[in-house]
Amino acid sequence: MTAIDDVVTTAELVALTERRRPGVGPRLSWASVHPFVAGPRVPLDAEGHSSWRGMSGHYARQAIVLDATVAALAAASAWLAAGRIAPAGYVAAVVAAVFVVAIGVGHGYDGRVVGDGPRELQAVLRAGLAAVVVPALASAFLHIPFPRIYVGVFAVVATLGVTADRFVLRHGLHRARSHGSAMARTLVVGDAAAVNRTITDLRRASYHGYRVVGVCLPSAQDSAPLDGTPLLGALADIPQVAHDHSIETVIVTGGELAGDALRRLSWALSRAGADLVVAPGLVEVLGPRVSVRPTAGLSLLEVETVAPRQRLIAKAILDRALAIAFLVAAAPVVGVAALAVRMSSPGPAFFRQRRVGVDGRPFTMLKLRSMYSDAEARRETLLAHSDRDGLMFKMHDDPRITPVGRILRRFSIDELPQLWNVARGDMSLVGPRPPLPEEVDGYQDQVFRRLHVRPGLTGLWQVSGRADLSWDESVRLDLRYVDNWSVAMDLHILWKTGRAVFRSAGAY
Repeated sequence: MTAIDDVVTTAELVALTERRRPGVGPRLSWASVHPFVAGPRVPLDAEGHSSWRGMSGHYARQAIVLDATVAALAAASAWLAAGRIAPAGYVAAVVAAVFVVAIGVGHGYDGRVVGDGPRELQAVLRAGLAAVVVPALASAFLHIPFPRIYVGVFAVVATLGVTADRFVLRHGLHRARSHGSAMARTLVVGDAAAVNRTITDLRRASYHGYRVVGVCLPSAQDSAPLDGTPLLGALADIPQVAHDHSIETVIVTGGELAGDALRRLSWALSRAGADLVVAPGLVEVLGPRVSVRPTAGLSLLEVETVAPRQRLIAKAILDRALAIAFLVAAAPVVGVAALAVRMSSPGPAFFRQRRVGVDGRPFTMLKLRSMYSDAEARRETLLAHSDRDGLMFKMHDDPRITPVGRILRRFSIDELPQLWNVARGDMSLVGPRPPLPEEVDGYQDQVFRRLHVRPGLTGLWQVSGRADLSWDESVRLDLRYVDNWSVAMDLHILWKTGRAVFRSAGAY
């Protein structure tokens, strides 16, 4: 035997170690025909709540019916816009069908997508594009004329309509999940530290639909999680636990299971009827940046480090176009508000302040003045009374804010002039909050990452609590956006911003 024969790979060592650790049930091979002992199972609705496996088909059918209804109404609207031309009626039916089919092809009715706003929006946007491209190609190759005004009206009405109906459906689903229904029965497995982190994250975002019913740790003798989640077994017991407790999803986290052991587990779970989800060590890196690259029999996880140029161009076009449109629409509101500011307190109607933009470049941000003229001079004396932790200064009852300013802030009207900054390219519609120079001076380590993109008029912080968030939570949300932004995410955040502004949540 050579020295090479004595070498044990890390994966083999992990597998051998896992097999030796004490479990609860009998030792069965995960690769065998019977990786668990068949017997009584906990009902899917054991806690009195419906499971996602039982409800996903219902939600998918609802989505199909709603989308088809909206597509039919959009087709009728476009047919009327085309002057009720008879051939346009046939084109209407075809394009509406193409639209709904395109959503399905884009996995818009997949149980993993329903309820996930950005992914649903991506499927709908692609379908809207298909509703334009497919008829155009058919017309070019088959020499079939079609009214262009019809296709244009249909694409706009159908895309906006389906976006709205998906919002209603998603809102109902999230409300059900907040009460524990339509959740996937989930088992989290791995080392104790990784399991605890994963459970905390899943419970913080219950709308994603994972209800953790238990955990499996390396050994049956390990201590259960601190939050009271039951320890159902050791790693060796995963298939048996998945069967006995009607587990729908098994989430593997940490480094305890890897290589051949993870592969064998997938075989066993296929017989138990559970999905296998592997949580990599990447933190806050979402779907658009991650892809699987099959190489030499391995599934390599590729992480996008540079945003594609076409995505940057699309974001720039979206920012400028919408900023100009919103600025024109908001001009009367800004004019009236500026007059009210000017008449209610001494000083100019607009407030200019130095802020730090992309890559640390300073710019002058424009706002409607919501404070008295000596606000900056009084700031130092009020720092000790800040309601926020960290570097950001905020007060619920800031004495520097004028009566008119409170109304402007409540509905974010004071921020409308920043649309000019967006149109100029200093800011983006969506991005991290533009920091003050003194805040940037206090940045440490990863917080500098916030300066990688243009600051935004709104952002994840705006739709997740605004000024009610802690400093750490604000930074976490900003970094999540910087690392994972996309045009679809921007549109989704803009959609949710309207709701946050209307409710005035966290605005002061």
